[in-house]
Amino acid sequence: MNNALWLVAGMALMRLISGSLELLAAVLMVHQRSLERALLINGLLGLVGPIILILVNALGITGLAARLSPHKMALLVTGVVCILLGTRS
Repeated sequence: MNNALWLVAGMALMRLISGSLELLAAVLMVHQRSLERALLINGLLGLVGPIILILVNALGITGLAARLSPHKMALLVTGVVCILLGTRS
């Protein structure tokens, strides 16, 4: 398997793990039957989401680094930073 396919597989695996954590969190919220616990679980998910976003984007940028001009790479990284800043509460 070439390098790009490994990177895509890694990106997909991280998203599968993230989605599984979301489903597990939903089950835990229902199982706990507590608003306080549900908010705590949701807060923890709020920490995991940006971490997954950064890791998945880092893999993608790594794969594109050799093919993109420095200008386009800077725009791509700036876009990721804007997403992270825009989603902060």
